[in-house]
Amino acid sequence: MVARFCKWTVTVCILLTLGAAPAAASPASEALRAKAADYTYNLDHAEALAAFQQAVAADPLDPGAHRGLALSLWLGITYRRGNMTVDDYLGRVTTPNNAQAPLPPPETAAAFNASIERAIALARQRLASNPRDPDAHYQLGAAVGLRASYTATVDGRVLGAFRAAREAYDEHEQVLTLAPQRKDAGLIVGTYRYIVATLVLPLRWAAYIAGFGGDGQRGLRLIEDAAAYNGENQTDARFALLLLYNREKRYDDALAQLATLRNRYPRNRLVWLESGSTSLRAGRPADAERFLTEGVKRFADDRRPRMFGEDALWRYKRGAALAALNRPAEAAIDLRAALGAEGRPWVHGRAQLELGKIAEKAGNRAAARNAFQAAISLCERDNDGATAAEARRRLK
Repeated sequence: MVARFCKWTVTVCILLTLGAAPAAASPASEALRAKAADYTYNLDHAEALAAFQQAVAADPLDPGAHRGLALSLWLGITYRRGNMTVDDYLGRVTTPNNAQAPLPPPETAAAFNASIERAIALARQRLASNPRDPDAHYQLGAAVGLRASYTATVDGRVLGAFRAAREAYDEHEQVLTLAPQRKDAGLIVGTYRYIVATLVLPLRWAAYIAGFGGDGQRGLRLIEDAAAYNGENQTDARFALLLLYNREKRYDDALAQLATLRNRYPRNRLVWLESGSTSLRAGRPADAERFLTEGVKRFADDRRPRMFGEDALWRYKRGAALAALNRPAEAAIDLRAALGAEGRPWVHGRAQLELGKIAEKAGNRAAARNAFQAAISLCERDNDGATAAEARRRLK
């Protein structure tokens, strides 16, 4: 039970550790970390990595700079794996498939480990010298939280991630006790509280025994407070709310967060992709098609590296929107393009499901059967059991 709980909690943390928290660092390091965070949110990964390296050089004793550098390295690994969208952590795709994910380059893994261990060591030193320093508790919780996310999503070591996740939760609860005005500490605490509240009863009790709190609505309020607080993890809280509002089917609230993120980070292609995806979940295919088509045009000349499988996702999502708008010929073009692009098996599987529905509606039973069978095979390979089940129902 602990293993299942941990897989869910630490994979959600991928959306919660994107920025560097406030720290008693030199002004040069703080400025460079802020610059690096802006690069990160705009998907300028190379520039973000360089800025974090400069922040470390400017203040080698700043744990936030070392953690930011570790974060940038980890995001590079995650970007190459293609599991940075809400779909990966919402409903159908229950857990990222580590067995199929490429191993990180050894030098990248070594650099991550060195940076995060240095961040943790510096935070522990600060805490030892002043146990009632709220920011020292914050820094330690943020660093071990990032370690938990990496351990689960890259190393695949669930138990080790669970211990780190609990320490992150405890440290940030301590921040809220020592400094209630530090609403940014509510992000990790609120997220774990929300997740625990959604677990089935036996897992919920296991989480309580392990030291995690529950109460989903209180957890959501803590995250909303963090999103309203003018701290350096405000954007992290907005991304967290994007995921949780989608889960709660509060699509208008999710779209409001996306509007803010599109305005604040105009170079982030994935925010436009998520705008289309959220509109699809909301049952608004016309809005989805508009966001996706505009996003395709806006970034047509973008030569920056793409997330693994990103092109397949864009084409699948727009194809699904066009199919919902009863434009089957245009939908089929996008869906077949998705199948021809490199991508995750669950994306190809869902594209096959949509093609099967189009064929079924056209009365082509043989084509529909082939597409549904392909959807089942592809989605079962990538932990998308719900889509595979839907294809089976249609096949029957």
